[in-house]
Amino acid sequence: MNTVQVSQDIVLEPVDNNRLANLCGQFDEHLRQIERRLNVDISSRGNRFRVSGNPGATQIGRDVILSLFQLTSTERLDREHVHMCLQESVMKDGEFADAQPEPGSTDEENDRFEIQTRRKLVRARGANQRSYLANIRANDLAFGIGPAGTGKTYLAVASAIDALETGQVRRIVLVRPAVEAGERLGFLPGDMSQKVDPYLRPMYDALYDMVGPEHVGRLIERNVIEIAPLAFMRGRSLNESFVILDEAQNTSVAQMKMFLTRIGFGSHAVVTGDITQIDLPPGQQSGLKHAVDILGDVDGVLFTFFTPNDVVRHELVQRIVEAYESDGNGGSQE
Repeated sequence: MNTVQVSQDIVLEPVDNNRLANLCGQFDEHLRQIERRLNVDISSRGNRFRVSGNPGATQIGRDVILSLFQLTSTERLDREHVHMCLQESVMKDGEFADAQPEPGSTDEENDRFEIQTRRKLVRARGANQRSYLANIRANDLAFGIGPAGTGKTYLAVASAIDALETGQVRRIVLVRPAVEAGERLGFLPGDMSQKVDPYLRPMYDALYDMVGPEHVGRLIERNVIEIAPLAFMRGRSLNESFVILDEAQNTSVAQMKMFLTRIGFGSHAVVTGDITQIDLPPGQQSGLKHAVDILGDVDGVLFTFFTPNDVVRHELVQRIVEAYESDGNGGSQE
């Protein structure tokens, strides 16, 4: 049976040729990107657009075009902007969902899920990211668990920057197991910072993206941002700090307990990881999986579990994650 095909007409105002060109992209590449993702046809003439396809996809295509046109008033669009608008429409069970704010939501409510950093505005995308951001803000300890590309580390870093710039904390501490949970760093060249830096690159990238390399460098020089291998956390008590433990699936149970008991007065901690990507030796239990089992009912500790539908990177990443999950073990080791 053939799927019902419908069309929706859109008139974009005000009529501004520069904004319309920004919306469409060079050689209409942004429109073609929407067509490929939603399996719709888009035609345009001046400020009039028509989206044709099945009803759900057509509605989403209309909403995405309207959202992107609104962005053209302040931003130069690229493929990432288009992808992010599209991704918001498929967060629920892989089906088309309305990409606009929930009915009855106010600007003030939407602002709760945005963080303005020095260089860019960071928005939570989809229900899980919004829940994650709310958990981070409302609790001293929050966990973000799920596949690569779901924004776990990026939103944690944005929250840390926000807490630092609003005076909630005095420093940011970035922690990650290096190489393996055993943290065998001796064979690597350089001093400790040079040994550890490559393993913290994702957090560096997020910091650079939000506040710029020069400012990050100054904050590191002043020890406002501290980079630390997990093993170096033993014996410390961190007060008035925002602490992020990344790649936590590669901690042992003892290391996870050690890290969690470092939390001091006035501090916030965020733990991120992907339990399908455990690099521990066979037979060693992941500290992250153990924490999920025993901390679920602890007051003040909240978990956000992401799925492949929450992936906000290139759409190919989502398909790769789904393929590994359908394979049965996701490449994980127990």
